[in-house]
This record gives sequence, C-alpha cells and structure tokens, in this order.
Amino acid sequence: MGYRVVVAGATGNVGREMLAILSEREFPIDDIAVLASARSQGTPIEFGESGKVLKVQNIENFDWTGWDIALFAVGSEATKKYAPIAAKAGCTVIDNSSLFRMDPDVPLIVPEVNPEAIDQYKKKNIIANPNCSTAQLVVALKPLHDAAKIKRVVVTTYQSVSGAGKAGMDELFEQSRAIFVGDPIEPKKFTKQIAFNIIPHIDVFLDDGFTKEEWKMVVETKKILDPKIKLVATCARVPVFVSHAEAVNIEFENELTADQAREILREAPGIMVVDKREDGGYITPVEAVGDFATYISRIREDPTVENGLVIWVVSDNLRKGAALNAVQIAELLGRRQLKKG
Repeated sequence: MGYRVVVAGATGNVGREMLAILSEREFPIDDIAVLASARSQGTPIEFGESGKVLKVQNIENFDWTGWDIALFAVGSEATKKYAPIAAKAGCTVIDNSSLFRMDPDVPLIVPEVNPEAIDQYKKKNIIANPNCSTAQLVVALKPLHDAAKIKRVVVTTYQSVSGAGKAGMDELFEQSRAIFVGDPIEPKKFTKQIAFNIIPHIDVFLDDGFTKEEWKMVVETKKILDPKIKLVATCARVPVFVSHAEAVNIEFENELTADQAREILREAPGIMVVDKREDGGYITPVEAVGDFATYISRIREDPTVENGLVIWVVSDNLRKGAALNAVQIAELLGRRQLKKG
C-alpha cells in the first residue's frame, strides 16, 4: 500500500526534479498528480525514467480530498493561496518556498539533521523545506556540532543561477552567447551581467545591509540546528548553471582537529568527503550535478582562532537544496507518521 502524491509546480526546474527523484528512489506511490497554473494545463510531463507520462492539471480547481502528500514548488504567493486548502483537506504539504519556514507551528526539516522535529507537523499539516544554501550547510555542520559544539560560523556562498529558476539559467546562457558573438548585454533576471561575473546580491536588501538570502541562512540554521550558533553570511551569484558551493569557517567550543573532523564527516549521513591535498583533490560544482550527496573538501584548521576549521561544501541545489530534501522529508513522514509505504 503506497501513497497518493501531488507535485505542485511540476513544470518548473524543482518540480521536474521532484518527479525524477520520486521515481529514482522508488517512493511508494499508488497514484500521482502533477499541477501547475491554468496555462500549463494538459502539458505532458515524464515521471522520471519510469516511462509514465502525466498530464498537468490546473491547481486552481484541483480537489485535494483523499491525497496524502503534496510537494509544493510553486513560489510563496501560490503557496499562500493553495497550501492551506490542501492541508485542510488532509493532504500534508511539504513546501519548498520561504513562506512557512520561520512559522513556529511549522517544522523546518533537513532529515539528516533534525528528523525528530517532523513530529510537530500536525499543528498546520505543513512542513517547510529550507533554503537551498542552508540545507547543504546544516548537513555539513550537524556532525561537527555534535562532536565539538559550534560557536560561530562565517560562510560565503557561490550560488548557481538555477537557484533563480529557468529565467536565471536562460540569462546566463544568452549572455554568454552574446559575449562570444559581440551582441549587447542586457541584464533582466539579475541586477548586473552574470556571464563571466560574480554578483554579491541575492534576494532583496534589508535595512542592516544584509540581503534576505543571507538573513535566511542565519535564522534557518538557528531553527534547524541550534539557536545559540552565531552565523554571518555573504551570498553571491556565480556564472554556474547548477550546484552551490560554500566556503565555511567554523569556530568551536572544544578542540577538533582537521583529521578528526574528516573522519567524523566520512561517517555522517548524506555526506561524501573528497579531500586530497593535491591538484584536483576536491569537488567543484559541475561534479556535484545530479548527485544526492553533500560533498566536503578542503578540510583544514584555521590558525586565526582557537578551535577553528575551514571547509568547502558543494551540493546540487536542485537536489539536496530543494527536490531531494523534499522527497526525503516525505520518506521521513512516511516512516515516522503515516506508515503506509
């Protein structure tokens, strides 16, 4: 006996990835529906490599009665309208937008980090998926925090354009082509030229000079991992199509050597350590594309602080940063609560 599953926002990058991962991981499904806006109604979408083709239904008039789990990848405005309707009908919503992440009645889950928090989902029948840059960060921090207790984190992100959706990927492609053929560059999705450039600005600016993306990393890490951790972030958009990278400085309460950290991380769930101190002995964004793992490289001690480490973290943002984590939440929900699969 399996689940009746809905993927809302199935025509977007993350929605398509959700379908692929549900198929890859053989999630126990008895029935599946794919939803999008009215303009996409009737569009055929492949269900991963299962050979099954699904027809997109209109989210505006979808009947949520009798469905078990809905994976939402539709953005905050549509989520605000449709998620409460689905939840009220008894369908548990796993939401990829930022709308519910800091709601105290909605658990914010990374299954490798805080699986027990999912037991609180019944308050609203909604579970939040964290920001893509936060997800891979907390997977890396969790085993180290358990071992030596983290005091402070300084992180700089190098985030791919797929984090801005299809429009971001199209803009990088079009601008790169324009540069090679000598056509003019006109930024549309991003505030400045993204091709062959780095933009230190993701989401809107806040009054304190940080961006909302940087704020998300702070508050989400505190909610998921430990409210006592101090964190400061600088988030930059780079001309990479898929996968985010992060340079992370960590200060601990207790001593933890690079060798000890390396061994701890090798045994941690969801992590692959690739850390050879030689040319190419590390993971870059292009190598992480399509993989489930959060990769950690360049593990070394920070001589500028007591009990400090520096690490390099890379993960496919469409997978662990979004679709994979959502499916893992669904798997966790099934194991701990629904118990149908």
